[in-house]
Amino acid sequence: MNKIPKPVKNSLFLTGFFILFVLAGCESQTNSALVFSGETMGTTYQIKISSKSTKEETENLKLGVDELLVGINQTFSTYIASSEVSVVNNRKNTGVNQQSSAFIGLLKEALRISDLTSGSYDVTIGPVVNLWGFGPDFKEDDVPSKQEITDILNNVGYTKLVIDSENQTVKKLNPNLYIDFSSIAKGYGVDEVAKYIESKGYSDYMVEIGGEMKVSGTNEQGMKWRIAVEKPDTTVRSIHRVINVSNTAIATSGDYRNFFEKDGVKYSHTINPTTGKPVQHELMAVTVLAKKSMTADAWATAFMVLGDKKGYDLAMENKLAVLFLIKEADGIKEVITPQFNEIIEEQSL
Repeated sequence: MNKIPKPVKNSLFLTGFFILFVLAGCESQTNSALVFSGETMGTTYQIKISSKSTKEETENLKLGVDELLVGINQTFSTYIASSEVSVVNNRKNTGVNQQSSAFIGLLKEALRISDLTSGSYDVTIGPVVNLWGFGPDFKEDDVPSKQEITDILNNVGYTKLVIDSENQTVKKLNPNLYIDFSSIAKGYGVDEVAKYIESKGYSDYMVEIGGEMKVSGTNEQGMKWRIAVEKPDTTVRSIHRVINVSNTAIATSGDYRNFFEKDGVKYSHTINPTTGKPVQHELMAVTVLAKKSMTADAWATAFMVLGDKKGYDLAMENKLAVLFLIKEADGIKEVITPQFNEIIEEQSL
């Protein structure tokens, strides 16, 4: 099969996963905000800082952010053949290999959440994702055979990765392990950009990369940031609800943007690492609030694998702030953890 650049599976929305977006039009635009945007990680980013600035200051800040994001891509993108993660994936050995502190740090967080979810979240799921056609290379919409899935699952399993944080090394117990950071890298990018902005003396800002977000302080009106959570609908883009937040990271995952249909069956891009198959349940989208965007990003993916019932129980067990949107015959049902309401209520005062 000739491989061509991979398009978004659901062509209704070429923008992909923009689940969370700043509530535009509900705040008067003033000259007291520093705003710029760009492209990264196969998507776009948007930054808004509640501060006056000169054109030169804005341009310099954007240059710094772009340079930072290029470096993050060079570490974590499976779409770049020379990236650090691609080199690790192509290294077919079980030896101990030195990696960057960024690589080890993000992998450590990914494995932590893998443990907490008993493998429902797994950064080694990449080969199965690729098998279903949702990876770096385009694949015709087709359903793999049971044997293909069984064979590929032999090369999946986060417990087959061993990291040594002190010495910054990683060891693959299976040489064919393939690490895929796509479910956590955007969140990590948000966190790193936020750190960079703070290092430049700004404390009131919003950073968003492909729907993952972090907000700090207040907007240019001196109020908490108003964020719209999108309604999970494949036919039209609309707002489900608006939340007022500050000093919070936000991530959303859903099954209504990136999917394909075959013989009347819908196949989501969210793959269950245990079965090797796309999830089949009524959970349409989930929004997670956390201190770090990378943590919220990974948890959002995990909950989409688990579904609303198991996901809610695990969220309660770990005292996480989560909003579940569930498909019902007469519409969409909300299930919200107490921690989610506490953050919204506390920050909406």
